[in-house]
Amino acid sequence: MSASTTTNSNNSKPETGSITSVPATPQLRRIPTYLQPNLPWRERLLHFTFAWYTVTMSTSGIALIIALTPHRFPGLSTIGLIIFLLDLLVFLLITVAILLRFILYSRTLRRAFTRPTEALFVPTFFLSIAAILSNVAEYGALYLNDETSARGGALSKFLAAAFWVYLGVTFIFSVFQYHLIFSVREERRLTVSAMTPAWILPIFPVMLAGTLAGAISKSQEPEDAVGILCAGLAAQGLGMFVSIFFYSTYLSRLMAFGLPAQRPGMFIAVGPPSFTCAALVAMASDMPRIMTSTAGEASVLAGLGDPATMGAGVRLLAINVAVFFWGLSFWFFASAAAAVVAGMPDSKFHLSWWSFVFPNVGFAIASMRLGEALGSEGVLWLSSVMTVGLFLAWGFIGFRCVRAVVKREIVWPGHDEDSD
Repeated sequence: MSASTTTNSNNSKPETGSITSVPATPQLRRIPTYLQPNLPWRERLLHFTFAWYTVTMSTSGIALIIALTPHRFPGLSTIGLIIFLLDLLVFLLITVAILLRFILYSRTLRRAFTRPTEALFVPTFFLSIAAILSNVAEYGALYLNDETSARGGALSKFLAAAFWVYLGVTFIFSVFQYHLIFSVREERRLTVSAMTPAWILPIFPVMLAGTLAGAISKSQEPEDAVGILCAGLAAQGLGMFVSIFFYSTYLSRLMAFGLPAQRPGMFIAVGPPSFTCAALVAMASDMPRIMTSTAGEASVLAGLGDPATMGAGVRLLAINVAVFFWGLSFWFFASAAAAVVAGMPDSKFHLSWWSFVFPNVGFAIASMRLGEALGSEGVLWLSSVMTVGLFLAWGFIGFRCVRAVVKREIVWPGHDEDSD
């Protein structure tokens, strides 16, 4: 204990806005955290980063797959609703903690967006909102009264308005966030040798607008659903193509520099093709209804043939493309799983462990959507098995997350995304 105290007294220049007792020197970082002097929560908040929203992304994802899983038992929807309400509470607590961090340490607001390692996790705030809105659509239809949840009801109007606001904000954010990452000082820039699928995260929120469109379109009137689905398809395509561009760099990095130390982050690569697969099937499933209802003389569909036949054709094309992306998702899932089984050089708990859950939620939903569209009981059972596995993983990682906070493994100087 005396060694840690001596090191702490030699701190010469703590981070601006912090209290002088914050141990931030390299010497102290090498001392095990359980031997370091205790810090009050006010000081630990300095290291409470946006990466904490991976907790709410994962929790919302578990609630969502419970709502969608095909093989059900009495009370399952209630379990999902309880998890969703828990997620709302955790989301509120995390938001309050981050706001307190910015208030107590004002310079961390700018650094959160310009320190690349931390900035890559800012989008998890928007991803959490997308997951919450998807849950609102599912559980609102299950538990609210018919007038509220019916087409044209209060819930459908709220979801439509939320969709357009979400799409506009996340599109602007994706441009802004990548611009900041591109223009930081040279010594702070990300390097290809350390490239991970987390580089995809800034485009992820706008991509999930497509997934959100597929979730809410059935609650909209046909005239409103057309615009939502077209915008959602454009957003999904944008996100998927930007992700594909990053995949080439990611695979080159693996070939040239080997596997990363923090293996759970490799599962992030599963997300884009999975959510694209799920979004395409969900959006296309509503097209026969929309085309039949909107195929008037003034419609662009006029004279092109039977609307029901065209709707079925669009749905068939979407399923074919979705299967294409499902295969890519499965490959990235198997690759990441093999890397984790082979060993995790950095076995300490990091918030990146939540990557075991939230990207694979997309894979499970994609399997559910495809299984329903193809009428494949085997694929549906696979999705149910994945639901159970993800639920168990969520519980275990939640326990490790709480334990890591108590044991000073995270929210501690030098152990979080603000440590670069």
